Amino acid sequence: MAKQTQHHGIAWYVLHTYSGYEDNVARNLRQRIESMDMQDFIFDVIVPVEKKIKIKNSKRVTVEEKIYPGYVLVQMVVTDASWYVVRNTPNVTGFIGLGTTPTPVDANEILSIKKKMGQNEPRYRIDVKKGESIKIVDGPFKDFDGEVKEIDEAKGKVKVLVLVFGRETPVELDFLQIKKI
Repeated sequence: MAKQTQHHGIAWYVLHTYSGYEDNVARNLRQRIESMDMQDFIFDVIVPVEKKIKIKNSKRVTVEEKIYPGYVLVQMVVTDASWYVVRNTPNVTGFIGLGTTPTPVDANEILSIKKKMGQNEPRYRIDVKKGESIKIVDGPFKDFDGEVKEIDEAKGKVKVLVLVFGRETPVELDFLQIKKI
């Protein structure tokens, strides 16, 4: 039996995967941990995702997006055997590190990623201010220009003055329907 060497004890490492295969790698790795009896060396596998708000068919929907496409986090003790199990999981292209040696991720960074993942409600990111000029990018007033009059951050809405038939008309829009000029 090969001598097993421990480098950093239990730590988080980053796996590089083929893009789009992150969930597949996580699922395969969890199965391999069980079937190869590696529970004492490989503890957790995470595909970091966050919730974002998008507009689809003029409706606001919440979607999950990968924070780091092409990467999977794994909490493990690196030994020759555990390295081999992880490295030879289908669609894993390698560990992030120098050469073949995985580099552990700082614990604070993992906490920050988990915190980001734990947000149940996506945050609104309104990057316009009252009085700024905007272009409407979605909805019945698409391609109209306007000026921001009010911002309701709690609801993610903005009230915009739009010139319609020569008159300034107030229109309430979702912040995703506008962009700064």
